[in-house]
Amino acid sequence: MPKGRAIFSWLLIALGCYVVAEASQWSFKARFFPLVIAIPFIILVAAHLLLEHFGAPETTSGPAVDLELSAEVAPEVARRRVLALFSWIAGFIALVYLVSFPVAVPIFIFSYLRFQSSTGWLASIGATAATWGFFYFLFQRLLHLPFESGALQNWLGV
Repeated sequence: MPKGRAIFSWLLIALGCYVVAEASQWSFKARFFPLVIAIPFIILVAAHLLLEHFGAPETTSGPAVDLELSAEVAPEVARRRVLALFSWIAGFIALVYLVSFPVAVPIFIFSYLRFQSSTGWLASIGATAATWGFFYFLFQRLLHLPFESGALQNWLGV
């Protein structure tokens, strides 16, 4: 293993340990996110370090993944797909701004499933209900995270 990679891996492990040490002194709600990120981060970097040090040497010298973009899709079709994708993302961001995150999630999930992916009504409603239930239970019942109201609610005084 090259020395630079090992040093970098150890620095990343030290950074993760620092985050865990700092966050462990905070309240549960404040430390939850840093710990959920930092602990798996430390484990994965340590696993990478061990594999680099004790693993078998690479047998090929080429790229790890031979990536070739599809030439079967016409450029105008690809452009249309990318535009549609970015439009959905921009629409979700606008929806969060207008009606707040807890309201935007089910509206977006249902709209995307029903109109973009042409999923049936029953599957769209079921997936939306399951997503909203998970979202509501995790963020509002379990973690008690307050969400800002949307611009429409503020404008209408709701």
